[in-house]
Amino acid sequence: MDIEKSRTNQNLGITEDWTVVILGFVLIGLSVFGLSIAVPTYKWENVSDFTNIVSTKNLSGILQQFTIVYLLIIFGNLLMGKPIANVAKGFPLVFVLTIGALCISGNSFLKEMGLEAVIFSLLIGLLVGNLFKLPLWFRSALNAELFVKIGLVLLGTNIIFSDILEAGILGLLQSLMVVLSVWYFAYWLCRKLKVDDELTMMISSAVSICGVSAAIATSGAIKGDQKKLSYVVSMVLITAIPMMLGMPYLAKLMGLSHEVTGAWLGGSIDTSGAVVASGSLVGDRALEISTIVKFSQNVLLGVAALAISIYWTYRGAPAGGTVEKPSLKIIWERFPKFVLGFIAASVLFSFFLQQETVTSIKGGIKEVQGLWFALAFTSIGLETNFKDLISNNNLKPFFAFTIAQLFNVVVTLIIASLLFGNI
Repeated sequence: MDIEKSRTNQNLGITEDWTVVILGFVLIGLSVFGLSIAVPTYKWENVSDFTNIVSTKNLSGILQQFTIVYLLIIFGNLLMGKPIANVAKGFPLVFVLTIGALCISGNSFLKEMGLEAVIFSLLIGLLVGNLFKLPLWFRSALNAELFVKIGLVLLGTNIIFSDILEAGILGLLQSLMVVLSVWYFAYWLCRKLKVDDELTMMISSAVSICGVSAAIATSGAIKGDQKKLSYVVSMVLITAIPMMLGMPYLAKLMGLSHEVTGAWLGGSIDTSGAVVASGSLVGDRALEISTIVKFSQNVLLGVAALAISIYWTYRGAPAGGTVEKPSLKIIWERFPKFVLGFIAASVLFSFFLQQETVTSIKGGIKEVQGLWFALAFTSIGLETNFKDLISNNNLKPFFAFTIAQLFNVVVTLIIASLLFGNI
């Protein structure tokens, strides 16, 4: 990712990191003060169901979402002092492609498989970006990092501290034990296999914390290469499918209780959609526990991003580079400000807003948060040359990810059995 994006621009003095916090809270503020964000439906089982998607009411909801994100992107570029002409022309195409991905992922069979919209966004972006020669002005309008960070700020609205307490100490305890043990194992393994530093950090976080969101947050904290992020996300989404389908069967074969099974699924499977789908295959109690454990892991996302950004500052320069003394000023400059937005949004929704307000606006914000992530992965796909993605990443990262994931499955099963075995 371009380091220059995070430097202070000469016009308004607002960096991209601060811009995403502003844009996130503009959206939150509008919601709190009365903006009702539409929640369009993309669900369908057969072709006849498409009448619901293309109904006047649903299309008006999609148009409302487009207007909101379009205006925010224009405003964001103005804050950063960037030209808006290319963005104004190019973003509508990114949005249309993303809506196509949301429609595909809305299929009931694909939903049951746990396939999330981001994988189709990435695939559509890759297809368009590699089959057609996109003009330079269009490529210059793509800004996946901006979309991702706004989504992460909004993600904080779903981390409610009262829900954390309701989740129980066991879920939090398991999440902490799994995250620490799996992260360090994955990090050690990547170093042994001589995987590069950026991929090492992304793989370690993705396997141990919460999959796609953790990879995104880590990439933002270390200003990582978007092509490498795409590679890691692809591995997360691909491995989630066999895990989602196979682990419930293994749990039944081993005679595990629903509580232990749920804790195992929630701590091992990296995507929330796959966790829900897998837990549903077992039963309501397993679904409840798996959701609690996955939620607890999501809570650790902001803490992990903070720790990683500080480590990245203190680790020194790569070979052949110069080491910059990691003063508090440098740590602050390199610290990903979207983490502050994430935490502030969580605190706001946990302690300062009325429960009725939170309940009424949370769904709309979550919908737009998912849209920002989908837009980001459409953009990543459009920016990525598939041949480069394959050739520049040998099999070592894949081996590291796979072995770390197996370690994750075993360790989580042991911890889940110890903590939830007597329930």
